[in-house]
Amino acid sequence: MRWWSAANFVSNAGTWMQLTVQNLLVLQITGSAAATGLSMSVQAAPALFISLFGGAAVDRWPRKLTVAVSQALLGAVAFTTALLVALGRIDMTALMVLAAVTGVIATVDGPACALLGNDLVPVADVPSAIGVGALVHSAGRLAGTALAGVTVGFLGTGAAYAANGVSFLFVASVVPFLRPAPGAGEQPAASERAVPAGAEMTVREGLSFFMRRPRLVALAGITGISSVLGRNYALTLAVLVTGPLAGGAGAFGTVSTVLAVGGILGAVLGARLRKPSVRTVGLLAAAGALLQVVAGLSPSLAVLLVLVLPMAIVESVSDTAGTAVLQTDPPPHMRGRVLGVWGSIGTVWSLGGPPALGLLMEWAGARGALIAGGLLIAASIGGGLLVRRRGGPVSLTLAAKNGEVTGREALGTAA
Repeated sequence: MRWWSAANFVSNAGTWMQLTVQNLLVLQITGSAAATGLSMSVQAAPALFISLFGGAAVDRWPRKLTVAVSQALLGAVAFTTALLVALGRIDMTALMVLAAVTGVIATVDGPACALLGNDLVPVADVPSAIGVGALVHSAGRLAGTALAGVTVGFLGTGAAYAANGVSFLFVASVVPFLRPAPGAGEQPAASERAVPAGAEMTVREGLSFFMRRPRLVALAGITGISSVLGRNYALTLAVLVTGPLAGGAGAFGTVSTVLAVGGILGAVLGARLRKPSVRTVGLLAAAGALLQVVAGLSPSLAVLLVLVLPMAIVESVSDTAGTAVLQTDPPPHMRGRVLGVWGSIGTVWSLGGPPALGLLMEWAGARGALIAGGLLIAASIGGGLLVRRRGGPVSLTLAAKNGEVTGREALGTAA
């Protein structure tokens, strides 16, 4: 797990270095901010359409081999881009094609890497391993973003892509030496029977399983409303700081730094979770929403900074708990496809959330969007918890050959 964490730190740093430089490269080629957004959407779009197939592939193929091959392919794409940049042959068409190819490979690489990391620790430690992964991701993001400017300044744009290619090869070279923990990935989830022989491994079965699982549907609802009406702090807080609070770019930079620090602290706390649940995720999301409401009422930048840290911590812990539920609730043979379904749903939120939030800010302003969004999130989650608490067991009556079967016997028969 230590080797895997080190490899992921290197890979995340390289990925964020490339993403930062890619935005600069698109601006250099086109001079258009809209084109920059388009390049990001092109890379994310494959997840919307083929994540289900990527997840099914992860369930079918040997995990270590899948990760090693996908990382090598991502490295090849990065090296190809670096070569085109160095030769001066890169243009928007080539960049879009390479971004789309990266997005396609990532639909397999993402769930495969997540599940491989879980296999390296005992089942009881999976939530902690996910927390460590979130911490590594945050640290890699900070390092990659900082290194991007230095690399471009001294070595040029192509060097950042080459460095990312090396980071992918580093991960691929580490994978053969990883040893899964005894029994990891083999135990069925709680209340699940062992995997039957000849179990279906189809995309349809994965989607059907997700939709029949109330806790996964509830998790999707909580995460969805939180993603659309909250959490997009890079957008809402930027408008709040530079607008009503009369701050500048430097002030928003301070807010962003506090958000990053809060994310790291939240990942550390999230790694201490032992039995995360959808209820935990909901309560944390509601708490974050109420903090968002108070942040929308901030009279000054100083007050906002005091609120931003706990907002980021709560969000990070909630994300870690939700990821742990998502990756441990399904039985092992279904986890790749469940992550595939989640990838498609998450892409809808990431593509549709910012425009919807932008329209809300146009109508209600930055303060109104934060307050209204936070209240809607908290009310929705509170209503869901209330409905769940009031719901009780339903008495069943099933026809039997020799009479009627009722009560507890009916529940057993139904099961």
